[in-house]
Amino acid sequence: MKLFSFWRSLATYRVRIALNLKGIVPEEVIQVNLMKGEQREAAFRAVNPMMAIPALIDGDGPALFESLAIVEYLDETHPNPPLLPRDPRGRARVRGLAQLVAADSHPLIVPRVREYLEHEFKFDEASVMKWCRHWHTAALTALEANLKDKATGRYAHGDAVTLADICLASQAAGAKYFNIDMAPFPTFMRIVNELSAIDAFARAHPAKQPGAPANL
Repeated sequence: MKLFSFWRSLATYRVRIALNLKGIVPEEVIQVNLMKGEQREAAFRAVNPMMAIPALIDGDGPALFESLAIVEYLDETHPNPPLLPRDPRGRARVRGLAQLVAADSHPLIVPRVREYLEHEFKFDEASVMKWCRHWHTAALTALEANLKDKATGRYAHGDAVTLADICLASQAAGAKYFNIDMAPFPTFMRIVNELSAIDAFARAHPAKQPGAPANL
């Protein structure tokens, strides 16, 4: 198994958490430096034509791509511990919480979007950061409201870690990048603090990865 990764990638953070939870250690972790544009080089474009990480190669066949698809693949091929509830409504809720992060918010603030805003629309750094904080905060606001539901327990859905918690952790890491005030999101932060004490989450954190700045 090969994982294409970068320390700062929140999407890859999600996959690293899942790998840790499942006790899977990839034979090779290949660093793709997004800040240097390595995702646009021909070698990686052959792996993922979208030029985005994570990507995962497991056995024969093309690479798997998109973090939620990869995590669900890992969940289906390594079912313990399960990352989705057994009941259809529970699975839909967990997937919905996950997609608030991975589909509705995160894609709007990734490096390629920030670069496009800067180069195409001449956004300065302050304007780009305002854009990122807006969309990141919109997701946090929606998550906080949804987490007040009675289905929330110790974690995002009940008392077992799910796909939703993996995405909450990545949203929390992003909030640090963008210096977002987390005081308005107490339920979100309670859960994230619980998750940070879990070894699988702690080891996967961007600050613990090769290449991460020592002062992160």
